[in-house]
Amino acid sequence: MPDIRDHTAPRVRWGLIDAALSAVAPRSAARRYAARVAISNLRRDYDAAGRGRGTSGWSSRGTAADAEIAADGPLLRHRMRDLVRNNPMAAQAVQVLVNNIVGTGIRPRAATGDAALNRQVDALWKRWAEGCDQHGHTDFHGILGLAVREMIEGGDVFAIRRNVRATGSRDVPLRIELREADHLDAARFDSRSDGSRISQGIEYDRSGRRVAYWMFSDHPGDTAPVFSRRLESSRLPADRVAHLFERQRVQSRGVPWGTPAMRAIRDVDDWQQAELVRKRTEACLVGIVFGADEDQQSIAPVVEDASGNRIEQFEPGLIAYARGGKDIKFNQPASTAGVYEWHRVQLHIIAAGFRVPYALMTGDLSQTSFSSSRVGLNEFRRMVEQLQWQTVIPMFCAPIWRWFVDAAVMVGLLPEGVEIPVEWGPPKFESVNPLQDAQADLLEVRAGFSTLPQQIARRGYDPDEVLAEWAGFAKKSDAAGLIFDSDPRRVTKGGLVQTTDPTSPPACEDK
Repeated sequence: MPDIRDHTAPRVRWGLIDAALSAVAPRSAARRYAARVAISNLRRDYDAAGRGRGTSGWSSRGTAADAEIAADGPLLRHRMRDLVRNNPMAAQAVQVLVNNIVGTGIRPRAATGDAALNRQVDALWKRWAEGCDQHGHTDFHGILGLAVREMIEGGDVFAIRRNVRATGSRDVPLRIELREADHLDAARFDSRSDGSRISQGIEYDRSGRRVAYWMFSDHPGDTAPVFSRRLESSRLPADRVAHLFERQRVQSRGVPWGTPAMRAIRDVDDWQQAELVRKRTEACLVGIVFGADEDQQSIAPVVEDASGNRIEQFEPGLIAYARGGKDIKFNQPASTAGVYEWHRVQLHIIAAGFRVPYALMTGDLSQTSFSSSRVGLNEFRRMVEQLQWQTVIPMFCAPIWRWFVDAAVMVGLLPEGVEIPVEWGPPKFESVNPLQDAQADLLEVRAGFSTLPQQIARRGYDPDEVLAEWAGFAKKSDAAGLIFDSDPRRVTKGGLVQTTDPTSPPACEDK
């Protein structure tokens, strides 16, 4: 009969004293044993912290996050970049994250409370953002997209403030240079008598705040000649550097996002290669002839080297000859039942390691329904919003906005001594059901849960620009004598012509 006892229950040994006491005082022996069991329950620990055969191969360390990153960070970064270059699943997972976190850009709007000043600041930002790239390749939104990609793929990225000479009277003398994580001199450590220190190339004051970064001007992995590169790191003040990385512990640097999935990706790659070789081998070998003499002419091609030795090879339609017997056995390809299910499970593991939905990473929608896809996307979007507002905006966008304002004030393009706060508008998530979502947004505005500018900003547009464009288009429509269903001044929500002008003040009623 199988043992159905609970093996997780505490096992308290029945000792000699218990046995002796039970012979003369059974009740006292029972109470004593019950107390011992209760004490054993109080002393129980977590099962995952147990030490035994089940956890004998579980190696864990109590090291700090910075110590782990210093030891393994560079290798993780190199391996993740290799996977993104060569593995389609890793490349797609990174692209999905960048598309959803950045999209077409996280756009700022000045929020000073002064409409005229807001328009001035926004126009100045728009002009500056078009050419803010130090390398001249893209605009601010392109820099942001590349920075987020570097954070996901390499763990962290640095934006460097470059003060330049203004070429025009309306130009802000500021450029942004991106540097990969490799530029940081992670081998530089120092402890000073005043309490300041340098750890992994980051300099801290005695209170633990960052004051400088020690960075290489040229990429250490560049293939340019050594004599043309600077191999010594230089000190950059912290107010000139924006360091973007995700904090998962109390740490100073980040790690690639796909780190939990790297082993799984590699294993799947190896399995796919082995499976492909096996299939090719099975397709090459047709059969084996037993009892072939050495001088028997083979119908299969024979390849010999310069010494007359036969060279083993496999090619389509090959028939092999073996000694003994007179028989032929044809090759029977092995069954591949369950391979698809196993492969799909592995891809689910990889998607979980990258924190992206399986359907978005693989494009496989066969296992999803409309409701399940919306539930999965909602959770993914919560993660994206959390990252936008708690990592990307405060660690990258906000410092660059401060640099922009300071540079504009320095050359007199903005008034001095006036605080210029900003509101950021992340890109809008594409709607799975546009009609229902639009109706929900409209109800939120009408109920007062949100404002119309907030809804416009969620879609990636500037509310002031939209309002100005609407006003200009309405004037042109009135001048041309045109009435559109989208004009609430002339047409009701139900599509009927307005009997009165909704913009006119209500008539006073006689009391």
